[in-house]
Amino acid sequence: MSLIGGGPAGLTAATYLGRLHRRVRVLDAGRSRARWIPESNNCPGFPQGISGTNLLGRMREQADSYGARFEQATVTALARAADGFEVHTAQGRRWRAPIVIIATGLCDRLPGFDHRDDAIACGALRLCPVCDAYEVTDKEVGILGLAAGPFPHARFLRGYTARLSLLPTDEAGDADDLDGIEARILPAGGRLVFDGRRCGYVVDGADRFWFDAVYPFPGCESSAHLTKAGRGDAYR
Repeated sequence: MSLIGGGPAGLTAATYLGRLHRRVRVLDAGRSRARWIPESNNCPGFPQGISGTNLLGRMREQADSYGARFEQATVTALARAADGFEVHTAQGRRWRAPIVIIATGLCDRLPGFDHRDDAIACGALRLCPVCDAYEVTDKEVGILGLAAGPFPHARFLRGYTARLSLLPTDEAGDADDLDGIEARILPAGGRLVFDGRRCGYVVDGADRFWFDAVYPFPGCESSAHLTKAGRGDAYR
């Protein structure tokens, strides 16, 4: 069978399938969301924390030990075949498999600014409050996104810190929109900067607001379109 996605979900599935004496080929574009994690402290079995790349490496080694075969490939489409499915890739290769498992997760739409990847690597820019909001307890936190979008995230993060600011990428609402959530709304349309340690929000090129961590929520993409046989762009 073919398994699309080499992140934690796909590698877990590959290990279980191998232990069930199933032959599985893992098609991995190498862009797992987990690779961004500088240190995960909520992964069972690693009380001292583990980086996303190390976690992926260990899980891949474990799946490999049970016979998983790995291919560097970006899947662009699935098509029905007489004996199951045909998998099409951006590299021009095709595979046939009776069963296909899609475990590609999500791809974040990240804000663009200088040294963004460095900001992620040091925890100044964070992608998943469910995973790591504990680390920003009582710290200064910014939430970047559409004015109408960050409020559910603000409600969640309010359980960890009272020092919240909304950084709207479009015209901001007003405080009444927060529905009882205590948070500061900064002027809309600012940009993010990184000083090597913290992320800042710059408004009109002058006013700068600095944060211990910023969570961006401009949305994400999934590979769910691959379930429509023969249609869809490449998953990321």
